[in-house]
Amino acid sequence: MESQESIWKRRYLKVFTIFSIIGMVVGAIGGFIYYLKVGCSSGSCAISSNPYISTVWGIAMGYLVGDMFNAKPKKD
Repeated sequence: MESQESIWKRRYLKVFTIFSIIGMVVGAIGGFIYYLKVGCSSGSCAISSNPYISTVWGIAMGYLVGDMFNAKPKKD
């Protein structure tokens, strides 16, 4: 019988593949650069006025783009 730890690792590896992880890292860097370069001086911009929020949005977008390149299992 498999341990809970090995089941968790297998599920984790299915969800976060290498393309997703690379996309998240690139997205985080891109989100922070977006905050630095575009930013919002008045503070009324929801995403670009806070570096944490823009970085989290970058991670989310990077995950979605990276996930597009993951191989999906074929159905019979």
